[in-house]
Amino acid sequence: IRLYVEMDVPPTREREMLQAFHDTFVPEAVKHEGYIRVKMLKRRSILQGTAPAAHNYRFELEFQSEELRQKWIASAGHQRVWPLVERTMTTQKDYPVVLYDEV
Repeated sequence: IRLYVEMDVPPTREREMLQAFHDTFVPEAVKHEGYIRVKMLKRRSILQGTAPAAHNYRFELEFQSEELRQKWIASAGHQRVWPLVERTMTTQKDYPVVLYDEV
C-alpha cells in the first residue's frame, strides 16, 4: 500500500520540516510492523500539465498492508511525530492524501 501526501511548505519552514522528517519521523516509522519505506520528495518542475503551485513537497509512505498502516497511524509514536511535520504546512487539515494499491 502506498500513501502520498501533497504538501505546501513555505520556504521559511523547509528546514524545520526536513529536520522533523529525517530526525524524528523516519526513526519512529521504521520501528513499526509492516513498514517498508518513507520518502520526502521536493518538486523540481512541472514537465507537463498543471499542478497546484503551492504543492512543493510530496510525502510518500509504503506499508505491507492498509491494516498495518492503520495500526501505525493509531500508535502513540505516530501521534507524536506526524504533527511535527504537519505543523510546517500551510494547509494543515485540508491537504491531499491519496492511497494506492499496487496491482
